[in-house]
Amino acid sequence: MTESDQPMPEASALPYSRSRHLPPYRGIVAVDAKDFTGYPAIEHGVISKAVPQVLQWSFERAGLAEVWQDRRFPNSTGDGYVFGFDPAWMPFLIHPWLNTLQDVLTEFNVHSVGTVRIRLRVSLNIGPLPDAGGEFDGNGTPRNDTHRLLDSRPVKAMLAASNESITHVAAILSDRCYQDAVAGGFTGRHPDHFIEVPATVEGKRFDQQAWLYVPAPSGNLYDRRILGDVVVEEPKGQDDRKRDRPAEGRRAPRTVVTQRGDGSNLNSGTVHGGQSVTNVRGDSYGGFGGDFVRGDKSGDTVHGDKNEHHR
Repeated sequence: MTESDQPMPEASALPYSRSRHLPPYRGIVAVDAKDFTGYPAIEHGVISKAVPQVLQWSFERAGLAEVWQDRRFPNSTGDGYVFGFDPAWMPFLIHPWLNTLQDVLTEFNVHSVGTVRIRLRVSLNIGPLPDAGGEFDGNGTPRNDTHRLLDSRPVKAMLAASNESITHVAAILSDRCYQDAVAGGFTGRHPDHFIEVPATVEGKRFDQQAWLYVPAPSGNLYDRRILGDVVVEEPKGQDDRKRDRPAEGRRAPRTVVTQRGDGSNLNSGTVHGGQSVTNVRGDSYGGFGGDFVRGDKSGDTVHGDKNEHHR
């Protein structure tokens, strides 16, 4: 065989170099045990073994034994478990499986008083992942995002804020999972059972819209901070406009408040000292000078002279 007859080398995985088929779409479910590292090291093995056992029981009880038996690229993460499955089953994992998992964990924890108690965060996602039976199947962006969702602030805060004797499962769904299975009407749960949240992970470049679902809610689960809003007590005297900024990840309408004084002062706080106002007629506010304030101008405290010249 001459040099010119040699076959071309196999194409690499270099992105954007050529077109190729998408990997098959898979549903991905990942779970993590709350406070795993808080248990003594001697109990870590017990938890790692118990998590897949609880998952198997819950799938069988929910009538989804086939999903467990046919799971793709399964892997224990030490404090959790992850595997892929046919995405056609996704509506059934959202309901009834999540509720059944809550029931199974409730029974498990009742019978494990004085030993290991397990509460789980659950993440559900859909996306294209390699699945040809190889050793490194299941790796890709959808799986990475599934684990990021599992570690995101809202679902962690949701489980931490709930009663540990009542709420044993807190789930977070990717937006695609929610749109396809829930909003599309394929799941036996109304969309109002789900709460939209901005999913972020501390120290990671990750910020996605996601959806929380808690089968057995308890405690103050509707605290704005749990839902991802930023609640900050600002020192008195800060720029009032900061108070009107929408929470990160959410949109809020701009509020514009116009205050006018027809030849007089407008104050809603305490003023010490003299004041004077020069109003020039014929300006852009209907011929009267006045304050134009974005946001909320209330509670101002002024010491000294307040001289305002509007031209």
